[in-house]
Amino acid sequence: MNPLSETNRLFLRHVAQTSPNPLGLEIIAAEGLYLHDRSGKSYLDLIGGISVCNTGHRHPRVVQAIKDQADRYLHLLVYGELVQSPQVEYATLLASLLPPSLDCIYFTNSGSEATEGAMKLAKRITGRTEIVAFHQSYHGSTQGALSIMGHEYWRNAFRPLLPGIRHAEYNSPEALEAITTQTACVIAETIQAERGVFAPDPQWLQSLRRRCDETGTLLVLDEIQAGFGRTGTLWGFQGFGITPDILLLGKALGGGLPMGAFIAAKKLMQTLTGDPVLGHITTFGGHPLCCAAGLASLQVLLGSGWIEQVKQKEALFHSLLVHPTIRNVRSAGLLIAVEFESFDKNKSVIDACIASGLLTDWYLFAPHCLRIAPPLSITETEIEKACSIILSSV
Repeated sequence: MNPLSETNRLFLRHVAQTSPNPLGLEIIAAEGLYLHDRSGKSYLDLIGGISVCNTGHRHPRVVQAIKDQADRYLHLLVYGELVQSPQVEYATLLASLLPPSLDCIYFTNSGSEATEGAMKLAKRITGRTEIVAFHQSYHGSTQGALSIMGHEYWRNAFRPLLPGIRHAEYNSPEALEAITTQTACVIAETIQAERGVFAPDPQWLQSLRRRCDETGTLLVLDEIQAGFGRTGTLWGFQGFGITPDILLLGKALGGGLPMGAFIAAKKLMQTLTGDPVLGHITTFGGHPLCCAAGLASLQVLLGSGWIEQVKQKEALFHSLLVHPTIRNVRSAGLLIAVEFESFDKNKSVIDACIASGLLTDWYLFAPHCLRIAPPLSITETEIEKACSIILSSV
């Protein structure tokens, strides 16, 4: 085993760890689909920073946009009186690609913060305090987002959490009965990612939309992982025939820089401007550098044809990942879970993949499932290479 580098030792000593055995790969460069470590070894990146790098690592147009904006200005006063063109241009493009009722964008620093903002907005609009969320859902790790996380193992150590949270079974008729005239909002992932990629029945999601309308409840859809083409359409909800009242975005939103957003109708978002004024504020949300990078990345995505290729690439993964040890392959576009019998088996496959130059990991609520969420720019040749490594690792 190679001795730890000085950087690795300092990493373990001074950078907060959230697992007892971090991978400790010392990556010094990344380009396209590949990461490169200090020893010169390359890794085909099958997770894209957890659905962040949809256009690959360091796309030239994204890098150039960052450089151009850095030459103009960095932090000014993000949520105040200053008009900043990177924010305006990105918000305008996003609004043009969404239904008319989603025309006002509040940029945050992360998906977790987008969740927090949406929860506050729903309470402010409805005057209600109850929130319905779903078992095995993930919406972030801050206190409010943790309160609606759908797994007690992750919540328990941090109680007490927010009151008024009700958890229901995703994709079940009983869940609709939990929504009442006391419910401020329902928060649901369009695709339950960390459960190991579970998509709802379209009719159920449409019934959820109707139930929210009947009770005056806002429907919040979390597309922090499912957005930006990952499922084969620009937005995941497009495949279900509904529109949320509030949309959550993150991960790929920033083109590789930290960014989240909650999006609603202008008339709804206006409620944050009074009683109290500054109803939701952030120092760095909508940072000009992040907006410039995100705008460039989305423009690349729209002009690349990669979204239109997602279903074909998804089918190729399914055709290749066939082995007696693989129990199931679930997918929503290029968000894929490869299911094994246990976490131990999955972890052994993951470790072997990494040793063979393929970076992957597991899902938070489905540790027996191997994660596949590559940049959408992945080629068929790279898919064949990735699947060959997975199968040999099995």
